[in-house]
Amino acid sequence: MTFEQVLSFAVIALMMAAFVWGRFRYDLIAACSLLVALALGVVPLDAAFSGFSDDIVIIVGSALLVSAGVARSGIMEYAIKRYLPEVTSIRGQLILLVTTVTVLSAFVKNIGALAIMIPIAFQFAQRSKTSPSVFLMPMAFGSLLGGLMTLIGTSPNIVVSRVRQELTGTAFTMFDFTPVGAALALAGIVFLALFYWLLPKRERETADMHEAIDIKNYVAEATVVAGSSVLGKTVSDLMKLAAGGVVVTSIIRSHGVRITPLPDAVLREGDVVLIEGGPQALDRLVAQAKLSVTGGRDSNGKTAEVEAVEAVIGENSLLIGWSAQRLGLFKRFNVNLLAVSRKGERVTERLGAVTLRMGDVILLQGNRKGLPETLRELGCLPLAERPILLGSVRRGVVPVAILAFAMGTTALGVLPVSVAFFAAAVMMVLFKVIPAREIYSAMDGPILVMLATLIPVSDSLRRTGATDVIAGWLANVGSSLPPYGALALILVTAMAVTPFLNNAATVLVVAPIAAGFASSLGYHPEAFLMAVAIGAGCDFLTPIGHQSNTLVMGPGGYRFSDYPRLGLPLSFIVIIVAVPMLMLVWPLKG
Repeated sequence: MTFEQVLSFAVIALMMAAFVWGRFRYDLIAACSLLVALALGVVPLDAAFSGFSDDIVIIVGSALLVSAGVARSGIMEYAIKRYLPEVTSIRGQLILLVTTVTVLSAFVKNIGALAIMIPIAFQFAQRSKTSPSVFLMPMAFGSLLGGLMTLIGTSPNIVVSRVRQELTGTAFTMFDFTPVGAALALAGIVFLALFYWLLPKRERETADMHEAIDIKNYVAEATVVAGSSVLGKTVSDLMKLAAGGVVVTSIIRSHGVRITPLPDAVLREGDVVLIEGGPQALDRLVAQAKLSVTGGRDSNGKTAEVEAVEAVIGENSLLIGWSAQRLGLFKRFNVNLLAVSRKGERVTERLGAVTLRMGDVILLQGNRKGLPETLRELGCLPLAERPILLGSVRRGVVPVAILAFAMGTTALGVLPVSVAFFAAAVMMVLFKVIPAREIYSAMDGPILVMLATLIPVSDSLRRTGATDVIAGWLANVGSSLPPYGALALILVTAMAVTPFLNNAATVLVVAPIAAGFASSLGYHPEAFLMAVAIGAGCDFLTPIGHQSNTLVMGPGGYRFSDYPRLGLPLSFIVIIVAVPMLMLVWPLKG
């Protein structure tokens, strides 16, 4: 082994140790590792920033933005209520989420399947009052397992099919992967359902300031209009949409008649419903029930420029002692009062009739450019900025169509996944699904920096010839093993290499070694090539070996050391199931 190869292994080992230690930010560790590799000459200076143009960085950043657009549209909340059963147990929710991601990943790119289900996972976490980290990593692992079932499920399958064609003249077909892949997916789902508790509950370490604001007693009034989905239905039906996050405090009929919101009370057109809850819960209810919270009043300006802001009524505010109706808030200031929160007291009056006090927290809707000046004029202090969607215009079909475009073009081979998801991210911005001010926060910069700086460091193994050294070790060890042992060795090798190389690159490096290894032992190459594809597609030990693992690291608040806690036993299960299945489906001799 050359001195340069030793240095490459040393940099990788020290970096992994720092990740596992968890003392410093993961993007800082990655950046420092790149600087060390450059200082030692392991990474050439002209390749230092090659990772910033790598497809993986584009895919992850774009997928995060697309996922945020789908989440913001409200379409996922609607899908939960309409198409998914009322699952309340954490294990039941996890089984539903992991199974759905796994099946979807067999037919579309696994990162696309994961991206569309992440918003649903957050809604399930809110429903069961648990951390999203309980669901996100199992879903990422499910997406990897699902990708093993078909040719198009994941890149390693496509690459290994090409390698087989080059070696034998026959490529793998679409469903050649299915028998072994389906067995692994089923075993993985069972394991994740039974042992998800091995994963510690985490919260995002990079939480925004708005997550510290916990106002759950906003009172808003929503009007049942002609297009409302709850028109002619009962209060009980309305509460099912709320999933426990909103309380209906009163119903006001025409001529000001107030009725008690009994569960069997039927909602009519024109009814004004007083509802109390947090801003997100109110928003979900209003969006799904298709209620109106503005009373037909529309702030001047384009819909994309209208937003809601939370503010506290200051001691010198013009609003003190006045109601929105008496003050003529909309006519004079062109803002709508959407909700009021009063500490220690439930507001029972109609929103426009509430006499406002100092210290009340109000939710105002108006033109984004004019809101700061309006708040100053009213004497209100804005709270820390956070996304408030109540009363905003939704484009539910657009983000789903954009995501379908991305997944469809990649599944059919029209576009590479990087181009398809980059185009989808741009369309999310062009169609104003994501406001411009939220674009870069949705893309999770620390994750992208970590990826971009680690790519040239990991590639140093190939550049220095360290992968050839590994191939020589394999040949020496494998010659003395029984058939199942030799097959397991190739599988484990691919699993061990893929965290440091792109999974497709792992196949390109290890597959020829595996085929030559099989030939030297007198075996058919198919089982060994399949083993390489499975190993390259099953990185459960790190957040950097596959985009799906990286995608959930930030939203789940995971640490580097969390991945092997759940991933190591799952890796053993993959080995135990895959080796006999490969030998059964793809006989080594005969």
